[in-house]
Amino acid sequence: MGHRHRPAPARHPGVDRAVIDKTCEPLARALAGIEDGMTVLVGGFGDAGAPTRLLAGVAALGLRSLTVVSNNCGTGETGVALLFKQGCVSRVLASFPTQAGSHHFRRAYERGGLEVEIVPQGTLVERLHAGAAGLGGVVTPTAMGTVLGAGKPVVTVDGETYLLERPIRGDVALVRARVADRRGNLRYRRSSRNFNPLMAMAATMTVAEVDEVVEAGELDADDVHTAGVFVDRVVHHEGGL
Repeated sequence: MGHRHRPAPARHPGVDRAVIDKTCEPLARALAGIEDGMTVLVGGFGDAGAPTRLLAGVAALGLRSLTVVSNNCGTGETGVALLFKQGCVSRVLASFPTQAGSHHFRRAYERGGLEVEIVPQGTLVERLHAGAAGLGGVVTPTAMGTVLGAGKPVVTVDGETYLLERPIRGDVALVRARVADRRGNLRYRRSSRNFNPLMAMAATMTVAEVDEVVEAGELDADDVHTAGVFVDRVVHHEGGL
């Protein structure tokens, strides 16, 4: 398990850890502390594992100059697409920024003022892993000699050249899980276990949107995909996956 790149927060001072409850309502309280200019890591692969309720709440805050890290830039009228619709984003790192239905991203890009960094999907995963583990970066041959690698540091290992890709860390991660216990331990459902675990580990604050909340101890340790130490707030989404 990676090392979360931050000092341990002083949550619940003087309270026995056995009674910590990270469930958080209303939504405004769960999103408190997210501010203009922050880097926001958004879990999900398309709609699978996307924290739609959290993203709608962030879009409604009217924030500006966010850097968003996501596999894609959303489609339709839900999820990360709302951040582009509301003009919240000034920079985005994504593997698949445009696809059918990503009209809000395209319009934001065409208006100008939106910086886009396309990151190959495997590289995105490893940069997040480096951020979660406190590493200085990752070397990869992917994008060598292409426009995506232009201007990036190059290193030589055993006679082979690689790009040095810097770690990605977030101020906040918004993730989606199937089940959480009240201590913040998460279990994902099938393909929704995509970018969510790494993003939860690579951010200073993690807010998890979940479909079911159970009592502490009800999740078997073997069923925990993200440990509660990486999760700060848990929000119940009644709609389900």
